[in-house]
Amino acid sequence: QVQLVESGGGLVQAGGSLRLSCAASGLTFSSHGMGWFRQAPGKEREFVTSISWRGGNIAYADSVKGRFTISRDNAKNTVYLQMNSLKFEDTAVYSCAAAAGAYSSTYSFDYKYWGQGTQVTVSS
Repeated sequence: QVQLVESGGGLVQAGGSLRLSCAASGLTFSSHGMGWFRQAPGKEREFVTSISWRGGNIAYADSVKGRFTISRDNAKNTVYLQMNSLKFEDTAVYSCAAAAGAYSSTYSFDYKYWGQGTQVTVSS
């Protein structure tokens, strides 16, 4: 049974930082591209960032480029999202996802497994 468990969310002031982690089990982690998506209240889920199986291909949404950094540790079956210079509009539930294959994607329909999500709240 595949499980993706996010952690590290919380309440932070604007301008602050958080580091999210997503621990994977039940799959060959190093064979899957990984992504982070977020969903704010009343809005559709949106792509945040993605990383391919070895980390060679990384993509960011324009809204987070230069502030967020995705990384992965295949030995620990974990993907990370370092979020700096947080803004009020970054408030959302952040979910990690494992792609069906080794390469990452900006489209949610390319992801086969999803975590439950972790809440990130940025106070202005």
